[in-house]
Amino acid sequence: MRRISVFGSTGSIGVNTLDLVARQEAQVVALTGGRNITLLAEQARAHRAELAVTAHEDCYAALKEALSGTGTEVAAGTQALVEAADRPAEWVMSAIVGAAGLAPGFQALRQGTTLALANKESLVTAGALLMAEAARHGATILPVDSEHSGVFQALRGEDATTVERLIITASGGPFRDWPADRIATATPDQAVAHPNWDMGQRISVDSASMFNKALEVIEAREFFGIAPERIEVLVHPESIIHAMVGFADGGLMAHLGPADMRHAIGFALNWPDRGHVPVERLDLARLGQLTFRAPDENRFPALRLAREVMAMGGMAGTAFNAAKEIALDHFLAHRLAFPAMAEVVEEVMTRLSGGEGFTSPPECLDTVLRMDHVARTCAAEVIAARQ
Repeated sequence: MRRISVFGSTGSIGVNTLDLVARQEAQVVALTGGRNITLLAEQARAHRAELAVTAHEDCYAALKEALSGTGTEVAAGTQALVEAADRPAEWVMSAIVGAAGLAPGFQALRQGTTLALANKESLVTAGALLMAEAARHGATILPVDSEHSGVFQALRGEDATTVERLIITASGGPFRDWPADRIATATPDQAVAHPNWDMGQRISVDSASMFNKALEVIEAREFFGIAPERIEVLVHPESIIHAMVGFADGGLMAHLGPADMRHAIGFALNWPDRGHVPVERLDLARLGQLTFRAPDENRFPALRLAREVMAMGGMAGTAFNAAKEIALDHFLAHRLAFPAMAEVVEEVMTRLSGGEGFTSPPECLDTVLRMDHVARTCAAEVIAARQ
């Protein structure tokens, strides 16, 4: 029986992962979540998890009480997340949102496991280190973002040297047809109302601002090792084609699937085979047409910033992500306007870019975490100055 852990089990990716795990014979080793203790406890009971961890130490007592008498161990705090990743498991879902997923992901790789990576920040902030860690321990990293899973599947059996370009698609989010003056007044409630995908609050806002796609462009560079200028983004409102790969002979290999994250999760869960996944089967005749357009980087500057990050190299990805997370916090708290998120990120990058070691590759995970802290502090200062 395969041993499986799910980090970030109470988020949308985690919930969908457990829906598929329940259909297989598996022993759930560890489940981790945040403040949704009720759901985390329900999951631990339903899947008879060996261990349940909340990232917040002040939630320990509530989780302990909720799982009293079940036999499930309970722990709390950031170090407990890392220790949970140290427990032997053959397949681990990394779905903790943000830089918080870095340390558990690295620790899971040290067990030589298969890491299903939904935490895109790991590759954005420490891509080279992560890939090297996997190689060092004979571990496997499988992409779970629908776009990167699509690229990964399109490349199966192909000669990577014949790849000319990667195209990842974006729905455009809820503001794709809004003029700039209306976007300037967008509220958090409007930003989380994604037209196609059912996602968590933070990733929904990232989608609305195109920061999610910006992170995915950097992620594609790190995972597939392709030059930044050969990575393209297309706005595809129907969200049916998730990615395309262009080859030297001019042909394009496209990956199509429903707007359901269980498709990409199921591929990673069943890899290297294909197994049944209970998602809607596409009816192309009913769909009728698929449309595409170029992204508007004036209204959504995050994509431009991502290309500047890749040109800088070094620690730029870490600073970019950290500043974005702080700006997002302030937008959700109604302390920052929607367009100001990109403005804050750009100012942080400008302030830090001349610093010593900024353009040098990180030496270790601690180096990444230090830059993450510096960038978060800088972002908070930039925002405070705008008040």
